[in-house]
Amino acid sequence: MLFRFSLYGFLKNQRYFEPFLVLIFLEKGLSFFLIGLLIGFREVAVNLLEIPSGAIADLFGRRKSMILSFVAYIASFAVFGLARNIGLLFVAMSLFAVGEAFRTGTHKAMIFTWLRLQDRTDERTKVYGYTRSWSKYGSALSVILAAVFVYTSDSYTYVFYFSIIPYLMGLINFLGYPAELDGNPEKSPSLSGIVQHLKETFKLTFTRAGLRRLVLESMGFEGVFHAVKDYLQPVLKAAALIGAAHWVTTSTMSETQQATLLVGPVYFVLYLLSGAASRQAHRIATLSGGEDGAAVRLWAATLILFAALGIAAYYEVNPLLIALFVLLHVIQNFWRPTLISRFDAYGSESQGATVLSIESQSRRAATMVIAPLLGLVVDQVQASQLGGPFWPVGVLGVLVALGFLLTAPKSSGKQPAEC
Repeated sequence: MLFRFSLYGFLKNQRYFEPFLVLIFLEKGLSFFLIGLLIGFREVAVNLLEIPSGAIADLFGRRKSMILSFVAYIASFAVFGLARNIGLLFVAMSLFAVGEAFRTGTHKAMIFTWLRLQDRTDERTKVYGYTRSWSKYGSALSVILAAVFVYTSDSYTYVFYFSIIPYLMGLINFLGYPAELDGNPEKSPSLSGIVQHLKETFKLTFTRAGLRRLVLESMGFEGVFHAVKDYLQPVLKAAALIGAAHWVTTSTMSETQQATLLVGPVYFVLYLLSGAASRQAHRIATLSGGEDGAAVRLWAATLILFAALGIAAYYEVNPLLIALFVLLHVIQNFWRPTLISRFDAYGSESQGATVLSIESQSRRAATMVIAPLLGLVVDQVQASQLGGPFWPVGVLGVLVALGFLLTAPKSSGKQPAEC
């Protein structure tokens, strides 16, 4: 099953539009505020479906949930490719949100169910990090293919259509998942059963101090990360245009083609490093005496990184700024396996997908608020020319990381008992 789990992640990350998404929106005339608003809308849509989708996966079957997710993704890619106005972009984001909602938390729960069946729960961080690393290696391949697609076609449109092919392959991969990974779905689940399941999971999540803290940490780290990570793209484009003007003949190259000269290689390195980080995340936990200790160290590293990022952004030191954005992605890939393993350690088998959906929903709620507000601030800074436009990203990251470092509970290094 490790092969199928890894193949899922590899195929899922063949999103050829992802390294260019902000550039695509900017090309369509959207401001950073409107881009943030579009991202915020996606998070709202996902939030409306997130928790009930986790409950449906637990009760109806996780494989069916994953198949529905990929069908929705395929539809969204088609609409993105056709979109010529903001209205269709919102439709595409709605379909994308359906895909996200029915996927998030569900596949992780399947992995942890398999580990329990194999009596390998002590390998949670290692196995999840391993499968996640293949997702990042898939991203590394996808960005090279995406750069080729964009450069040869001199258009961003086709990357959406090409993304449909690996998702069709992903649907075939799900057909090989055994029924035992569905968890314990009810034979005839009812609406009242879903509501009761949600109530029990909410009670578990928000009355247990450990789980409550994890939800807040996810909102802080993941919420901020997903709101700021794509600011790397306009930085790369600006650096690429300057570099291309000095080092290559640009008279026959469009700005779109020039941007690929740097976007492709940087994202390729970024994803390779991210994959390596995911695979080695368990080592940080081991060296830190457990996942809780690792989380504290990662918060400290994040604080330092955002402080440096803010300074580099203010003075527009683009090479350093690019390197710091790459390092932010690396730290996030140390963080994510650690966080998910902590959730599984504090949670329960029967409510696994729902708890992880609550985590994802909470993170998305943070992104939903942060993305448009941060976009508005960036627009204002850019208009006022008060330093480089992206230094507010660093300020936000420092404030959040400092808050969690100051409130971090002392950890004994022991894992909580399974419930």
